This record gives sequence, C-alpha cells and structure tokens, in this order.
Amino acid sequence: MTDPVKPVLELLIAAPRGFCAGVDRAIRIVELAIEKYGAPVYVRHEIVHNKYVVETLKAQGAIFVEELDQVPDGVPVVFSAHGVPKAVPAKAAERGLSYLDATCPLVSKVHRQAERLVAAGKHIVFIGHAGHPEVIGTFGQVPDGSMTLIETIADVAAFAPADPANLSFLTQTTLSVDDTAEVVAALKAKFPAVQAPRGEDICYATSNRQAAVKVIASSCDAVLVIGAPNSSNSVRLVEVAERQGVPARLIQRAADLDWEFLRGVGTLGITAGASAPEELVRELVARLSERFAVTEREEETTRESIAFKLPRGLEAAA
Repeated sequence: MTDPVKPVLELLIAAPRGFCAGVDRAIRIVELAIEKYGAPVYVRHEIVHNKYVVETLKAQGAIFVEELDQVPDGVPVVFSAHGVPKAVPAKAAERGLSYLDATCPLVSKVHRQAERLVAAGKHIVFIGHAGHPEVIGTFGQVPDGSMTLIETIADVAAFAPADPANLSFLTQTTLSVDDTAEVVAALKAKFPAVQAPRGEDICYATSNRQAAVKVIASSCDAVLVIGAPNSSNSVRLVEVAERQGVPARLIQRAADLDWEFLRGVGTLGITAGASAPEELVRELVARLSERFAVTEREEETTRESIAFKLPRGLEAAA
C-alpha cells in the first residue's frame, strides 16, 4: 500500500531572520569564557531569550542564575545581552568577582545616552515594556526619578511632568517600529519641545526583521515565528504579521507546531526572532516535510553585515 500523496506547502522564508550581531556576540562571550576559565561559568539571567540557546550553553558548562547572590566567590560571571543596572557590576567588583559584560552594544548606546541626558538636566521619557530586562537595566543607569516609563498612547495622555519643556525620550531597542512611531507622535503632539534621541534607538535587527515580515505577509496564508514568549522582538514579529491581516503564531521549537493551524494554508511564511538560531528554522522545515511536499523560497529584503567586537581579555581566546 503506497502512502497518500502529500499536500503541497510553499514556504516563504524571511531574510534577515534569526541571530543578530548582539546575540551572536553574547553567546560567543559565554562560550569563550568557558574555554578560558573552564566550567562552570555563571550567567546572570538568560544570556538571550531562547531556551534552546540556554540549554545548549548549560551543556557546555554555563550555570544560569537570577541574581548575583547566587554566584559563588571565585568564579567568573557573565551579564546578559539585555544589560544590567549599574549596581550589578558594582556589586560584582565589591565581591572581587571576575565579570564579563555581554550587553549588546546598541543597548549600551542607549545607556550612555540616558546618562548624558540626565547630566544635562533632562527628564527622560522611556518608551518600553515594564519588567523587561532591558528596561530594568536602562533605568538602573540613572538616579531614581529621572526617568518615566511610557508604554502606550494612553500613558502619554496621563503623563504630567513637572517641567514639560525639559523632556527627552529614548526607547527600548526591541519594540514594534509602527507602535513606537504612534507613541512618539502622541508624545511630540503633547510636548512639542521633547528632545528626540540622536539616532534611532530601535535596533537595526529589530527593524529589519519586522520589515521582512511585512514583505512576506502579503504573499502568505499564515506566518510562523520561531522565538521565545519572553523575547520582545519575537513577539513583535507576530504582531507585525497580524497587523498585515495574516494569522500568525509564535512557537519555540518545531515540536510546538499545531498542525490544525496549517489547515487550508498553501503558503506559509517563516521567520525567527533575533535570539533564535538557524538550526530551529531547519528543524521546523524538516518537521513540515513530514506531512507536506515542501518547497522553499527565501525572500531577502536586506543583507546584514554588522559585527561587534568581543570584550578585552576574550579577543585572544577567539
């Protein structure tokens, strides 16, 4: 008895997708720290928001903890790509811990902007998501009370600063480009004197991946985004696809795939958040091939060539 003919499924795969330069650098820092110092190397918080990456690094000798208090004396510790409040490296230095800062350089750029603005006497409006590690890290760069978190247009309407003529704004690097533009427009309408950042705070990788999803969405019946539910940039990709009127789902691995979601789908868009490795894309394609006659087409909207330097002390180990 022969197998029934598999239904045809066209895969339209977005490019760029997956790892960005900041994520690639952060993971490499952990790997090189393990090579240089030997296991275990402690990492404060998930190095990036991806369970597969975290489990892979655990297998190599990384131990992930939530707080510095959980790091024993005499072992190296790595700070995650999302950035940490100033108090964290200060506490590590106080304890004599060797630490490596894997903060994405584009997040560090926002940190330095915040410091400069506060030094200039500005009150900062920070557009971001409450509780996100990047937001916590950025707030931790400046004195309490010098920054106000804004998430929505409603927050702008409710915001009543002491000195409306002395405001600046910054943003989290992994936000929705479109949503942020709406919040910024509301902020500028209410506070015409508000000072914008010198350059775009939303990082190139976030913007590029959202733009790529917009391009493929118009040709797809549905979109799958590979990424973690606590990954801001991955969740934003789902929202971007849905805003284009296309059903979209976030999955962490191929095993999470809901076959019912693919009922009636002839063309499926696939992308991956900035902290999801390409292996997970290939894993998903292989799983889809079990039930469908799959054809693949990559839609490249831009080519990324950015790379970031490693911290001093690890360059020689690379």
